[in-house]
Amino acid sequence: NLNAILTLPKGTEHFISDLHGEYAAVRHILNNCSGVILEKVRLLFEQARGESACRALCSIIYYPHEELKALRERGELTAERLCSVLEDLCLLAETFSSKYTRAHVRRQMPEGWEFVLDELLHIQRDEEANQHRYHDAILDSVVATGSADNVIWALSELIKRLAVDRLHVVGDIFDRGPEPAGIVETLMRQRHIDIQWGNHDILWLGAASGSPACVFTVLRITCDYDNEATLERRYGVSLRALGEFCERVYGAADKKTRKLALSVLGFKLEGQVILRHPGYGMNDRLMLR
Repeated sequence: NLNAILTLPKGTEHFISDLHGEYAAVRHILNNCSGVILEKVRLLFEQARGESACRALCSIIYYPHEELKALRERGELTAERLCSVLEDLCLLAETFSSKYTRAHVRRQMPEGWEFVLDELLHIQRDEEANQHRYHDAILDSVVATGSADNVIWALSELIKRLAVDRLHVVGDIFDRGPEPAGIVETLMRQRHIDIQWGNHDILWLGAASGSPACVFTVLRITCDYDNEATLERRYGVSLRALGEFCERVYGAADKKTRKLALSVLGFKLEGQVILRHPGYGMNDRLMLR
């Protein structure tokens, strides 16, 4: 069995780095698998249908619920269109599944949709008419019962999981962008993933662990990029105490004063770390000694 598996092509590996809290961009990169899906769609459909049709199909794969809703609102989502999309996605999923064992493909199917997807994907194009009638009956039932949107989502999810066999995140999930928490939640749903922490991630891990120097550096960067909502709404960290401190010491709590206070506190705390570790050779960074 293992020798047979070794004859299959190597799965695609996807490397991304420097995410920096830019959730919308990261989500799009993960959904389109850095162009792997579009490349395969063009291979299958471009000659017969053209570039615009290929991109329209890819949009459905990347954002199935949003695109289907938009098509329905424009009156473009007929039963025939749904069947056509389902057929295209089945063919695309078959193509991506060719480099994997059937057991592996089945494991990648979204929970609850294994039966339908398994039956749709493994019909042979040259099989007798009975099998084709069975295949068509499943598609008709999917549309008639109002399940088409969910099956399209399940097929799209399967295609994305098969398009990229393993995701490698090479540093810096956190920093200046507004939604690092959204990225973390998305990565937690990935099935095959490994992460190399970057310096910004280590900074946030240090802050979460209670390092005062890391805490105030995170606060300063957060304020520099107007991302206080990330701490307050996503992580439940109140900045009220910072505002009260600025009012008491500096007489104001506006953005400029907060940044000043955090810079001073940060330099003092960094200085303590440097003095504790002379081997760092960073005495030139003792700004407020």
